[in-house]
Amino acid sequence: MGAKVRPMTTLEIKGDWNIIKGKLKQRWAQLTDDDLQLYEGKQDELLGHIQKRTGETREAVEAAILEYKAALAQ
Repeated sequence: MGAKVRPMTTLEIKGDWNIIKGKLKQRWAQLTDDDLQLYEGKQDELLGHIQKRTGETREAVEAAILEYKAALAQ
């Protein structure tokens, strides 16, 4: 198996969130803006909600967010 993904911090999610939100909606079309509301300090709830809506694992959701964030940093 691949390397273990560490839990994400709020700051990792918050930067460039509007762009990342759009990428997540492209990847998983069933997500809406309401699904992707980012509440201060509640990234676990957000990730859990995305998991529930998409059927993906937490690791897959976190990996997608980190992938999009890394692409923005280039």
